Amino acid sequence: MRTQHPFWLALLAWLSGCGGHGAALGPITPQAVLPGFEPARFTDPERRARIEAVLPEIRALFERNARDHHYPGHAFGVLVDGELVLADGVGFVNLETREPVTADSEFHIASMTKSFTSMAILKLRDEGELSLQDSVVDYLPEIRNLRYPTSDSPPITLANLMTMSSGFPEDNPWADRHLEDSDAEFMAFLEAGLSMSTVPSTGYEYSNLGYGMLGTIITRVAGRPYQDYITDEILAPLGMNETYWEYEDVPADRLAQGYLWQDGEWIPEPMLHTGAFGAIGGLITSIHDFGKYVAFHMSAWPAHSGPDDGPVKRSTLREMHSPTHLRLSPDAKDASGAPCPSMRGYGYGLIARTDCRGVRRIEHTGGLPGFGSNYQFFPDHGVAILSFSNHRYGASRPAHEAVGQLLFEKAQLPERVLPISDTLRSRVPQVVELMKTWDMALGDEILADNFYLDEPRELRMASVQKLLQEAGPILSVDPIVPVNQLRGTFVIRAMNQDLRVFFTLSPEREARVQRLDVRLQDK
Repeated sequence: MRTQHPFWLALLAWLSGCGGHGAALGPITPQAVLPGFEPARFTDPERRARIEAVLPEIRALFERNARDHHYPGHAFGVLVDGELVLADGVGFVNLETREPVTADSEFHIASMTKSFTSMAILKLRDEGELSLQDSVVDYLPEIRNLRYPTSDSPPITLANLMTMSSGFPEDNPWADRHLEDSDAEFMAFLEAGLSMSTVPSTGYEYSNLGYGMLGTIITRVAGRPYQDYITDEILAPLGMNETYWEYEDVPADRLAQGYLWQDGEWIPEPMLHTGAFGAIGGLITSIHDFGKYVAFHMSAWPAHSGPDDGPVKRSTLREMHSPTHLRLSPDAKDASGAPCPSMRGYGYGLIARTDCRGVRRIEHTGGLPGFGSNYQFFPDHGVAILSFSNHRYGASRPAHEAVGQLLFEKAQLPERVLPISDTLRSRVPQVVELMKTWDMALGDEILADNFYLDEPRELRMASVQKLLQEAGPILSVDPIVPVNQLRGTFVIRAMNQDLRVFFTLSPEREARVQRLDVRLQDK
């Protein structure tokens, strides 16, 4: 499947916090929960209204995108907090019948299928049926004679296939023409031998072949065809009853026919059946049905307590969103053409990208002869954008970028706000009192054992007292702005200058101040 990646830089805080791509075995059991933990939440009461106000402009952007790129039909949608607030289309699913595109029209979504394949592998992992660190040859003995690039090459693992780090070459033009291959043809192909471009685990290279292998592995581990496993274990629980593997199963009036725009006319493309390679890009779905899948992914953010009864756990979804083999795009630009470097990496069937403004996206595109698709969601902002077209490789990234920019600039899309934990709230007045008095008993109560070892009490007292004198009499103390449950920054308002105070607490059961930074700031 052809997939197009843009991507960005910055956000090491997020990237380092995304978690590993590991091999955890066995069913996931509920964790003991810390009392008082509250996830980040939206606090702006006008947020939804501002988003809804720009929906007509978003519709117009997609309509213009269809005209400009000669799409016979274009379906599109916007989700807010898991709910479709825009779901529509323009043009026709079939130029002969003139059947209009709606949010129920069915399009091949090509490589956007890959995350379903990865989710199936992860579900089997969570149930103890396999490990992501298992060697692929354990499940596909047909590749036992694979020749690696070097003698020190590690064996290819399931995780390598999922994260595009297997060492197989980029194969978009070739793979698109093998979607219909039978199981027997695929096995014969594997047994005949394969070529490798790179040592496994040393870098990213987009491999459809790897996802074809994952489909066979699902079939062998689950004991039923991968299509049936994904349908039964993922699509059905999500209520995706209008998502198909075979175009012949789709109601004719809803099925999008693929086209190629060439020499000023639309040429129908042959419709493709789904064979052994369908795990790379065989699904057919609608905006309404795919919106349910995107909403499920969005439900994983932010992490929170409560029922967790989806096809996979929310923590597993967040694994899917965690990038590997990060790559900087220093020349990336935003929708207006302004420089905006980005950092990106491939997770489990999904791309994670963070741009120069720190905005985080999870996304994937898809393309086949006759079709193009794209979706992205913003986990910190609760919004998703999706679109399908029946034009060869018509993935609409520029339109999505323009929609995203409209949402952030005109709708002023806010991030969630992290509530102040009880622990942080209680420490703020104690820290302020300590700064004024340096009381020994108070220090014994709230300071971690490293505090005075890192800098003697006398030096700390002298430094902070000097800053307090320069600042002048204290007028008020602002609420703390948390970084997380155990660290944050607050401002002491004073007569002459304000004081910016940062502190971070220790991992002890009674979290104590292990670091304290105080500096003057202009009013």
